[in-house]
Amino acid sequence: MHRTHTCGELTLSNLGEQVILSGWVQKSRDLGGMTFVDVRDRYGITQLTFNSDDDESLRAQARELGREFVIKVAGTVIERSSKNPKIPTGEIEIKVSSLEILNKSKLPPFTIEDETDGGEDIRMKYRYLDLRRNSVRENLVLRHKMAQEIRKYLDSQDFLEVETPVLIKSTPEGARDFVVPSRMNPGEFYALPQSPQTFKQLLMVSGFDRYFQIVKCFRDEDLRADRQPEFTQIDCEMAFVEQEDILNTFEGLTKHLFKHVKEIDLGEVPRMTYADAMRLYGSDKPDTRFGMQFVELNDIVKGHGFPVFDNAELVVGINAKNSASYTRKQLDALTDYVKRPQIGATGLIYARVNEDGSVKSSVDKFYSEEQLQKWSEAFGAEKGDLLLIMAGTTEKVRKQLNELRLYVAQELGLRDKQKFSPLWVIDFPLLEWDEDSERYHAMHHPFTSPKPEDIALLDSKPGEVRANAYDLVINGVEIGGGSIRIHDRDLQSLMFKHLGFSPEEAQKQFGFLMEAFTYGAPPHGGLAFGFDRLVSIFAGLDSIRDVIAFPKNNSGRDVMIDSPSSIATAQLEELSLALDVKKKNSN
Repeated sequence: MHRTHTCGELTLSNLGEQVILSGWVQKSRDLGGMTFVDVRDRYGITQLTFNSDDDESLRAQARELGREFVIKVAGTVIERSSKNPKIPTGEIEIKVSSLEILNKSKLPPFTIEDETDGGEDIRMKYRYLDLRRNSVRENLVLRHKMAQEIRKYLDSQDFLEVETPVLIKSTPEGARDFVVPSRMNPGEFYALPQSPQTFKQLLMVSGFDRYFQIVKCFRDEDLRADRQPEFTQIDCEMAFVEQEDILNTFEGLTKHLFKHVKEIDLGEVPRMTYADAMRLYGSDKPDTRFGMQFVELNDIVKGHGFPVFDNAELVVGINAKNSASYTRKQLDALTDYVKRPQIGATGLIYARVNEDGSVKSSVDKFYSEEQLQKWSEAFGAEKGDLLLIMAGTTEKVRKQLNELRLYVAQELGLRDKQKFSPLWVIDFPLLEWDEDSERYHAMHHPFTSPKPEDIALLDSKPGEVRANAYDLVINGVEIGGGSIRIHDRDLQSLMFKHLGFSPEEAQKQFGFLMEAFTYGAPPHGGLAFGFDRLVSIFAGLDSIRDVIAFPKNNSGRDVMIDSPSSIATAQLEELSLALDVKKKNSN
């Protein structure tokens, strides 16, 4: 027997018991007459004690122990004289009677403690060591608990968990596919799924009216903190439903998770149209933990001789409450921030509401005190507030002001990770114009249903057609999104036409789905949560890498196993790829 108990469960109620523990050496302290060793497993830490009364060979063994040695000990649970209230086992220790070294360890390249001295690169390379740290392990325990609660809730709502294929067909819409060559079909390729979209729709045609899957998906796109080349979705679909049914069902799932994992009663989740989100926040995923809604100022500021405002399509600003004390240096830093190439603004106008109620702006020579008071009234400003204003083309300036709003809120400590503010964003545009290809693309995907009352606009005003699409946003992060799907073959053909597909291209790519629709497709819709993002929100983390057991780095590499890597020429020849590689090398 390697253990009778874990290293995290023994308490004063176990006094006098003979126990066996196994685990890793966290640290060892030799105090001459006494030697103390902390042994750790995933459940906790227990202190071991060796003293001068013990057999000398036993104490000699204890002195040999190094960090991360794997050991097995037997001994008696005794009360600890110097208690540690910070850990559950802090009132007891084990007086060791026997010690066995199960495996020695090299000195780890970083300290395996909550506050480690290892940088991200070295911890990624030795991820199996990083996973021993409490802070990392707790993230994966949280992920496990959330997965269990998700399955519990969806099962209670009559959803069936169904696995869909991983080797599928490449599609032209969406992000770039990862492709897999077929040995048995030379020159042809599978794709790894960006989502199980068409399969879950086919399940609805099949009569599986409530489907879900916690599923791996793959996208070959540029990476950042909230993206990985492979990620996990909570993928769901329902038949015989309308948008309201889906919002209610998955608002219920969200509330269930907060209640049973975070012990938080979330309350009603508000809703906001895409148009209002862009108008009030400049973002389709607004962070609503704090105010600072946009205030449009065209009617107030134009026509007073200030060319920046007069020539702008939109003048818009935010009110940073109680921030009139910002120094000129701080204001210059804000200006420099919005001028960064990533944001691209040309400048920033500000106005302070002083303690006497007067308003002082950076463009005073163009505006009287009476006119500046109208600015203050438009913002609902009070004494001590700071007004930050930007001008430009509507779409661009809204995005720029959104970046400033988030930056200022961070500076003011308003983005509390222990506060959760969910929001449904609804009524997205069906299509968005792409300047590079000079055509419309589906904002979500080609199977999203337009609102029935907007179908007539597809020919004349395609950019104004709204979709039965919705996103769930928490703290400014898109957690999930979905739509009511097209279930009519003729409407799906019309959608493909407006997306630039010829009838032949549509048949080649999606003929199987169109054929399925001729056999009685029910009205259906669904939603997919980004599971990694959801867990990171619950954990209060900015990066999804911290909630994935073996993540890739920002270059899409697994530095631990050195992947991706080249493969043998013989393998390439089996896949009919060797000739292409030889041509590339010769060039």
